[in-house]
Amino acid sequence: MNTQPFKTAIALFGATGDLSNRKLLPSLFHLFQEGSLKDNFVIIAVGRRDFSDEDFRETAEQSINSNKKLENLDGLGSFLQHVFYVKLDIADVDTYGILKDRFEELEAKFDTGNNRLFYLAMPPQYFTVITDNLRESGVTDTNGFKRLIIEKPFGRDYDSALALNNEIAKTFDEHEIYRIDHYLGKEMVQNIEVIRFSNSMFEPLWNNHYISNIQITSSESLGVLDRGEYYERSGAVRDMFQNHLLQIVSLLGMEPPISLSSDDIRDEKIKVLKSLRRVDEKDVKRHFVRGQYDEGLVDGEAVAKYRDEENVADDSNTPTFIASRLFIDNFRWAGVPFYVRTGKRMKEKETKIVVEFKEVPKNLYYQAEEDDVLAKNLLVIRIQPDESITLHLNVKDYAGEKDTKEIKLSYTVAKQDLSRTVDAYENLIYDCLNGDPTNFTHQEELMNAWAFVDPVNKVWENSLAAFPNYQSGSSGPVKSTLLLSRDGFKWWDV
Repeated sequence: MNTQPFKTAIALFGATGDLSNRKLLPSLFHLFQEGSLKDNFVIIAVGRRDFSDEDFRETAEQSINSNKKLENLDGLGSFLQHVFYVKLDIADVDTYGILKDRFEELEAKFDTGNNRLFYLAMPPQYFTVITDNLRESGVTDTNGFKRLIIEKPFGRDYDSALALNNEIAKTFDEHEIYRIDHYLGKEMVQNIEVIRFSNSMFEPLWNNHYISNIQITSSESLGVLDRGEYYERSGAVRDMFQNHLLQIVSLLGMEPPISLSSDDIRDEKIKVLKSLRRVDEKDVKRHFVRGQYDEGLVDGEAVAKYRDEENVADDSNTPTFIASRLFIDNFRWAGVPFYVRTGKRMKEKETKIVVEFKEVPKNLYYQAEEDDVLAKNLLVIRIQPDESITLHLNVKDYAGEKDTKEIKLSYTVAKQDLSRTVDAYENLIYDCLNGDPTNFTHQEELMNAWAFVDPVNKVWENSLAAFPNYQSGSSGPVKSTLLLSRDGFKWWDV
């Protein structure tokens, strides 16, 4: 990590919103505690409410106080002295003069190097309104760096994403745009490259000669809660699959980059996205399964079906679950299925990767419990709720002459290591301040992901499904199991 504190002024749009309170303010405070932010920084909270600086500081203090991941609140008073508030009508360019004046005043006071970071923790319909007004009002005119962080969704299809990119590009160059995907900030997701490229026991086997299939699961036990209106517009495909999960697919499938530079890593990820086998209507029906949760029991409590959630249509056709069989049509991965699933109101919250290796050509051993069957060799990378790596192997069972048993070699990230960061957002904000876009989504990655996903959305949005089709608290629709079983595989519950 950079050992020098960053010089920067951060304009936080949507500063009074949920994301800011739960994630961003605690992450910024922890960066201050760790020394990445020290004397020469300022946070300008931007919102609609009629707050003074002190009013917002009280709100920020409450948000930081309520964060359970912070081990202590040392330095909170000093941190809050760097936090200020500007009331702004984001649609009125004339009011941006207030923001410009505040930037100039505070930059002089705190010696921030005229570096400006704009974080839009806002709904996407406001992105271009804000960037246009920042440009027209001269707020982005600075002799330091200017950078923009935006939250997903980045459009709702290829065409809208392209239009969004083109409009933002009038104000910010591509290297100044940081499209945040908080999954890429998770330590174990970043560990995928390290596991692959720094271990000689894995990289030579990381291909279709030795791997039979790869499974990615990201399940949630929660429903849509109060986000029904948003979820009706997005569904599982846009909310999770198009961004988080395809990013994980690209990290698992990429070729070794020439270097660890952001450009070289991005280039290899893009190649994977371009190599994904495109689908038509027939392929969607064969390789994709959609679902929507019914009522059921989760953690022993009765929960409602999706169609009974607030701001959800009674006849909603929105999928809350997707499972897919993907193929990367290149030399390394030809013939190896990547099974990817995500859903809400499933039996547990977890995100994991399971790499299933092929069997040895001739089975000389057998399991004591099941004759002629060896346990599969699996590499399990668990991303949440705990972070761990487990390797499933076969060894001699000392109870029998030729019997074998399965053992698990496991490493779980220590609590003290997990506590080094408050949240994945902390890692990503740090990377942006450091000018490192490696763990952010480049425009070309985004467009290739939409190009792959659009045909799926088109088929599903133009055909009614027999929803609901899976119980809350289950593992999803029965058809998602058949997706694997017809290939001779199963979802691993490990």
